[in-house]
Amino acid sequence: MGPPAFVLAALLVHCVFLASLFDIYFSSPLVHGMAPQRVPLPAPARRLVLFVADGLRADALFGLDGSGAPRAPFLRSILENNGSWGISHTRVPTESRPGHVALIAGFYEDVSAVAKGWKENPVQFDSVFNESKYTWSWGSPDILPMFAKGASGDHVYTFCYTAESEDFGAQDAAKLDSWVFDHVKDFFTSSRNNQTLYSALTEEKVVLFLHLLGIDTNGHAHRPNSREYKENIKKVDEGVKEIASMLENFYGNDGKTAFILTSDHGMTDWGSHGAGHPSETLTPLIAWGAGVNYPQRVASQFFEDSFLQGIWKYVKMGVLLFAQADIAPLMASLIGVPFPLNSVVRKEEVFKRRLEDVRQGKIRVLEKLFLQYSNLVHACFLSLQVSLCKTVINLALEGLSYYHTYDRLFLGLSIAMGFVGWTAYVILVIVKTHTNLAKAAPRHGKVGQKHALFLLSFFSTSQ
Repeated sequence: MGPPAFVLAALLVHCVFLASLFDIYFSSPLVHGMAPQRVPLPAPARRLVLFVADGLRADALFGLDGSGAPRAPFLRSILENNGSWGISHTRVPTESRPGHVALIAGFYEDVSAVAKGWKENPVQFDSVFNESKYTWSWGSPDILPMFAKGASGDHVYTFCYTAESEDFGAQDAAKLDSWVFDHVKDFFTSSRNNQTLYSALTEEKVVLFLHLLGIDTNGHAHRPNSREYKENIKKVDEGVKEIASMLENFYGNDGKTAFILTSDHGMTDWGSHGAGHPSETLTPLIAWGAGVNYPQRVASQFFEDSFLQGIWKYVKMGVLLFAQADIAPLMASLIGVPFPLNSVVRKEEVFKRRLEDVRQGKIRVLEKLFLQYSNLVHACFLSLQVSLCKTVINLALEGLSYYHTYDRLFLGLSIAMGFVGWTAYVILVIVKTHTNLAKAAPRHGKVGQKHALFLLSFFSTSQ
């Protein structure tokens, strides 16, 4: 094999190795062809309002300022009197696009999206927006279009400011959030003079999505402990209060609006995100309105995570711990739409047969035994059902992960061995071509000569 052919072969081998890494580790976890599923109970809400404060850390929202007052007084009053609060655990990479996909579509990062620079998903996916009757969204042009792109039908509408507005060195990035709040208020005001729009807004299964990028932008520019970052939290709190009040008035205080405020990811003290530090992965979650329980006061609550324990001491109310991808089915349940087809909670497609076996077997036998007892025993039976379902769910999640990574170890070792073998081959070719090893071999005696000649002849034959 001549030098030009050898160089081409080397390029080909390295391209194959590089492509194999993507094929092994960057394969899409999405499964298609599943039937829609929904909660069989009546929907408590006719509409859902989702606020996503991009880049908002949990401790920054729930913590107190220097005077001991909450940074977000309206949201603080909600979690203490009217709604539920919790912590949403994100996954790496803690970036905006993966975080929003987990929130709205219910599945974690499709690593094949690295080929698109994390800007969009190369594989089509379903979302709560797609399942809704209508969705209107306001915010960043980097986030909103990817959910409208995959929607079937003409029912997901986006209103974005220009990309040039997203200046990460801006002195007043809170203007991005003011733009969203102002446009939402103008939108509802104008709907009173547009009967078609007004009728659509009063339908069931409506979603309003407000993407608030100012906090993230100020965090990058000034750091999360800066005055700009903390002031932006106050402005978001004021804007959420105004929007919530405006919507309640618009819908005549019918009690059919559910509100959720959360974040796609947090941020480190030095203004970055993407990795797995608790400041990046622990994000706030506050829910109130139709279908949401009132807060539960507790005397104490223990968390193994010291960062999480530090957050709880500011609130001292019963905290809910969420996986970020579980927020999508929560939203779907509140307004009565099917869970997104790719949501990780749709495990019944994977373990339906096993769950049916459990339900028809163990639970049916126990039910016959317990029918003769009182409501107290019946409550124990329901508790057992929940316990069994949780066990099956955990097993299903482990099974999904197992089958998705089934061949990784074998293929990874094969690639590693192949690369080591190729490197050894290249070294021996270089030694053969650019040294006098063959000529010097006789000096080492007949045995050494035979070994050297054998190696050279072997690799010459392999060429």
